Amino acid sequence: MVDTTRSTSPFNPLANPLAPRRGVPEKTRRIKEWVKEILELEPDVAVSVTELACRDEGCPDIETVIGVIQTGKLIETLRIHLPISDITRDDLAEIA
Repeated sequence: MVDTTRSTSPFNPLANPLAPRRGVPEKTRRIKEWVKEILELEPDVAVSVTELACRDEGCPDIETVIGVIQTGKLIETLRIHLPISDITRDDLAEIA
């Protein structure tokens, strides 16, 4: 049996590239809570947090896009040029 947990290669052919990364669901939940606190949103307002590859020239490889979805309003979009795992509450306060 091959031990794939200690591969030195950055690409693991047995890894699922679509599987959620460890720690990201918990951090995503915290980011949603921080956004609601900072923007003083009602509990029923939906907040989405998505990590994407940034294709803009000069921006980091990964950015996080946060959508604030309120009934009867346009979706408000916030962008942070950081991966989800690196975002702090202070980062969100700066862009809000």
